[in-house]
Amino acid sequence: MFEIGNSLREARLRQGLDFVEIEQSTKIRGKYLRALEDEQFEVLPAQTYVKGFLRSYADHLGLDGQLYVDEFNSRYVRGEFEDEEEQRPFKPRVARPGRGGAFQNKAVMITLAAIAGLTVFVFAAWIWGGSGNQNTVLSVTTTPKKKAPPKPMANLVASGVKGGAYVVVYRGPRTGKPIYEGTLESGRRHRFVGRHLWVYVFAPANLRLKLNGRSRVVPGAGTGSRRWLEVTPKRVQLANAPA
Repeated sequence: MFEIGNSLREARLRQGLDFVEIEQSTKIRGKYLRALEDEQFEVLPAQTYVKGFLRSYADHLGLDGQLYVDEFNSRYVRGEFEDEEEQRPFKPRVARPGRGGAFQNKAVMITLAAIAGLTVFVFAAWIWGGSGNQNTVLSVTTTPKKKAPPKPMANLVASGVKGGAYVVVYRGPRTGKPIYEGTLESGRRHRFVGRHLWVYVFAPANLRLKLNGRSRVVPGAGTGSRRWLEVTPKRVQLANAPA
């Protein structure tokens, strides 16, 4: 027979260990280690814990853990269940789920359902909002721009009378190639279209003009045999000869 508590204490002190170090290594709370050394076994929840802690504590100190369990059984365990208690391995108490656990499970499920509903709502809002933005962009991009009104054109019809008139017609500047050059015989007509026309006419008295469907008098027709005419969508007027 030996003193369980004193033997454990002496072994611990010889190795220079404290309860904090042993608690970290064995996972046995410090107050239970002190109770084992003081042989206050009633502090521990049950005899099964006493035996398990004794074995673990003694083994950690390099002692024979089973020897300490046997000593505890011989001194403190009595009755017909002694053998059964010795053979029963030490197991930590595990809390079983009860009504509190069921409540927690319901709370978790409700939380998950709320998260799922919020996710669906956000996704739907994003889809509808995105489609609305796309429609807006589409309507903007597909709206046809207002075209600027076309610039007016000079629609000139020239025709010859009597002995006819010789004409040379330019579109745009007078420095380029003429678009028409020839004699308009009596009864012969020709159409010219452009924003700006220049007409060189020989014998202007024999020339008749219509601008955009309206007859126009040839300027200076009776004052000479040759003329330069400037034609725009609104009028026909005399022009100076090119330099």
